[in-house]
Amino acid sequence: MGNSAQFGDVVAEFAARGLIHDSTDREELSKRTTSGQISAYVGFDPTSDSLHVGNLLGQISLRRLQLLGHRPIVLAGGATGMVGDPSGKSEERNLLDADQLAHNVQSIKRQLECILDFSGPNAALLVDNADWTKNVKMLDFLRDVGKHITVNQMMSKDSVKSRISDGNGLSYTEFSYMLLQANDFRHLCEHHQCEMQMGGSDQWGNITAGTDLIRKTLGRSAYGLTWPLITKADGTKFGKTADGAVWLDARRTSPYQFRQFWMQIADADIEHMLPKFSLRSMNEIAEILADQKRTPESRVAQRTLARELTVMLHGEEAADAAEQAADVLFGAHPVSASPAALHLIASEVASSSVGSAALTDAVGILVATGLASSNSEARRLLSQRSVRANGEQMDENAKLDKIPLLHGRWLLLRKGKTAYHLLDLQG
Repeated sequence: MGNSAQFGDVVAEFAARGLIHDSTDREELSKRTTSGQISAYVGFDPTSDSLHVGNLLGQISLRRLQLLGHRPIVLAGGATGMVGDPSGKSEERNLLDADQLAHNVQSIKRQLECILDFSGPNAALLVDNADWTKNVKMLDFLRDVGKHITVNQMMSKDSVKSRISDGNGLSYTEFSYMLLQANDFRHLCEHHQCEMQMGGSDQWGNITAGTDLIRKTLGRSAYGLTWPLITKADGTKFGKTADGAVWLDARRTSPYQFRQFWMQIADADIEHMLPKFSLRSMNEIAEILADQKRTPESRVAQRTLARELTVMLHGEEAADAAEQAADVLFGAHPVSASPAALHLIASEVASSSVGSAALTDAVGILVATGLASSNSEARRLLSQRSVRANGEQMDENAKLDKIPLLHGRWLLLRKGKTAYHLLDLQG
């Protein structure tokens, strides 16, 4: 097991951050994690080729465990993803085929490598339950797994009761999910010495089914820990926006949009979000939250978390660009924005390509870009000095072709405080 001084107390660390909703015997789990390295897993169903913010707490919790000296295992549900977990769902999901699930697992591995360390003495491990499930015969599964878990046990789980009582019902396919997840835990315990499963509080029934199965079939102790499901102060689900899920893949959710999601966390929520999602020490977090209380308008807690997570998922350069883009779109002078920031801005505001000759007609440009509805409105906006081009205030004598382009390429037009159009002269 190695020197116990190397291994941190998972219970103490998670409890301090508000990350324990339920757990098996806390005292026993605390002793186990401080006596030597423990392997723990979190599972996800690869229903898309990208994880989203709703998956992020599980992966960051594995990273937190890894920083305490323990070994994280990520389980991709290549098999269970073909069934669908009823936990937290009000209706059955569409099922994906094996090829699509395999593609999704490979895509997600690249995201996991941004969060977890897949090398070193406690290297993370990514497994796919299709590897040990796809060839199992139904009669063997019923004999080896099904006989150890009673229908009474399964019916008592909240995820099952809620689906049966809401009138939508529960298919046998979904009902069997608990058996499959319990068997995953048993397999990982037997073949990868995995003693612990973690997840959201809606997974508690599935996790304890696994600890029971391990005890009955392997005669070994296993542990479970769940964190509270994350909700906002207004009661709405965390991780969703008006546009839908916030993805970790930059092609689906840009680094700018990803950063802005964290920046927009309400002050009422950031106090419990920061300890859960940040890898900073609790002492650092306490100082940041104290600063936040002294000067709420600084939004230092949101800025800290947005920076940390954007760097983690997208890298320093993309985080810098996202911050610069946000500064510009909230009124800062654009002259110092990097090319990367301007590319992000181009994806966030209306933009178009023009030839340099078009810049001789400022009125025509305002109309063509939609910043003005007519020539007369364009002239009025210019006379009222309501238009800026690359940060310079324009008037009725404006000469757009005389304004230095940003990086020799872009002209950012701004009407009032929030209406923008980016002209690309190299497009």
